Amino acid sequence: MAESRRRSSSSSSFSPVRIESEIGVGDESECREAAGVASVSNGIRGGDTTTEPIPSQLSKLERSKTKTKGQRHQNILPEEAAQIFNDKIPVRQKRKLLKRIASVKHDGTVEFEVPGDVEPQAPGVGSDDIYNIVVDDEPLDATGPQYIPPLQIVMLIVGTRGDVQPFIAIGKRLQDYGHRVRLATHSNFKEFVETAGLEFFPLGGDPKVLAGYMVKNKGFLPSGPSEISVQRNQIKDIIYSLLPACREPDIDSGIPFKADAIIANPPAYGHTHVAEALKVPLHIFFTMPWTPTSEFPHPLSRVKQPAGYRLSYQIVDSLIWLGIRDMINDLRKKKLKLRPVTYLSGSQGSDSDVPHGYLWSPHLVPKPKDWGPKIDVVGFCFLDLASNYEPPESLLKWLEAGQKPIYIGFGSLPVEEPEKMTQTIVEAVEQTGQRGIINKGWGGLGNLAEPKDYIYLLDNCPHDWLFLQCKAVVHHGGAGTTAAGLKAACPTTIVPFFGDQPFWGERVHARGVGPPPIPVDEFSCTKLVGAINFMLDPKVKERAVDLAKAMENEDGATGAVKAFFKHLPPKKPEPEPSPAPSSFSCFRKCFGGA
Repeated sequence: MAESRRRSSSSSSFSPVRIESEIGVGDESECREAAGVASVSNGIRGGDTTTEPIPSQLSKLERSKTKTKGQRHQNILPEEAAQIFNDKIPVRQKRKLLKRIASVKHDGTVEFEVPGDVEPQAPGVGSDDIYNIVVDDEPLDATGPQYIPPLQIVMLIVGTRGDVQPFIAIGKRLQDYGHRVRLATHSNFKEFVETAGLEFFPLGGDPKVLAGYMVKNKGFLPSGPSEISVQRNQIKDIIYSLLPACREPDIDSGIPFKADAIIANPPAYGHTHVAEALKVPLHIFFTMPWTPTSEFPHPLSRVKQPAGYRLSYQIVDSLIWLGIRDMINDLRKKKLKLRPVTYLSGSQGSDSDVPHGYLWSPHLVPKPKDWGPKIDVVGFCFLDLASNYEPPESLLKWLEAGQKPIYIGFGSLPVEEPEKMTQTIVEAVEQTGQRGIINKGWGGLGNLAEPKDYIYLLDNCPHDWLFLQCKAVVHHGGAGTTAAGLKAACPTTIVPFFGDQPFWGERVHARGVGPPPIPVDEFSCTKLVGAINFMLDPKVKERAVDLAKAMENEDGATGAVKAFFKHLPPKKPEPEPSPAPSSFSCFRKCFGGA
């Protein structure tokens, strides 16, 4: 597993978010002074609510980039750096330490160094003790999912299509067990959700706007003050739409709904706070690591020393909170009738025992040994789209006319210079003597001056069907796309744009089924040719086949449902009294509501 983590511009979630996922900024007027604020947000709680300007803290972090490494770190003692692990240390003291340790880079990631002899504190010190205790977990597949009386479950999902798709698979499986499922996500995906047979409710935020921002700004800092208000409006729209998603009637049918439980991904921002207000259980699922571990660093950080891996999660969390705390506390006071949060605690808020499930194969990334019983790695979640797909006749004829092609596409991510990238792809495919399928996607690829018989331009096609027709794939590294390629036994090259995509690129390379990732701003014909030749090596194909066989019997959707059931409280919380009409009460009883 690579120790040196190189960050470029991209992610499946804003994955990240999930998107691949996570965007947040501080107060707009203050940010103009500071020329930007730390971003990437996932509904994290913590920090204080003093009147000290948030961006003033971050502007100092920004200015620290001009210092040399020696100047920035020369006064940090091992015992000082270790204090970041101790939640008993006051927030102001942690801020001062952050300013001395970390710097926000031009690509939006957080870079820091710690003395080589710094070690994380033992379990029992921090607020996230549940993640540190190593126990023998009961395997999820030891038994079938237990019987749970029918619940009304809302899924709060923010991100791109790749972030939404695995939750559709999970939602359908929950329905198989008799539960009512509402998937709340961006309006862009209404048809996608409803076609799958799930109830839909709109959340705020436009994934195209969010993805465009992440690609341009590489994750954390806005490139200029003019973008700050746009991003703040996006986040505000998201967090203020969460409570209605949990308790308002269906918009189209008017059928009442009141959530008995919440499933969310971190880019939903305010999910922990809404669950607290409604007194319902919360389960967080995500496609990228968000739980502190000493085995690899946070995907949005740059840290070379293994001693700093676990610390990276706390530092990223701290910077995220500085960017979103004002909006979160406004939500708590104005909509949720909760007291403002006045502390900084772990990656998902003050409740350290919120269960987490990670939607990847343990054959690709095994569960870290320092993740405790509340954390599950459930497997990739696949949604069967191939069985109902009818490929166009032109595609079938093109596939039959020659050797298996190489797929190149970047999904819903915008490409800054699509014509130049298209030309690079065409040249590399030609030089390697291959045939290629270019997915035009949202990025606008595929503008050819003249048609090429060895290139097929594709609008949209289910990956679970298409990748079986390909000998290798080149894509952005979203978790879902990565999973589909590996399941199809395709050697994989990842061209990361932002967020968790470099993480998946490194995991694929470490597993031997693809070359080192090519950051999108380093994408060139020479590198793509090298990557294609790497993937054509028979030994790489053999390893890809072995990994696909290991993943063959995994069912991430069922694994996620088992994890959700396993961690549900023994009894549902008592509902708060409400003057609901009798018809509403009758409907609730039909779905197992209290």
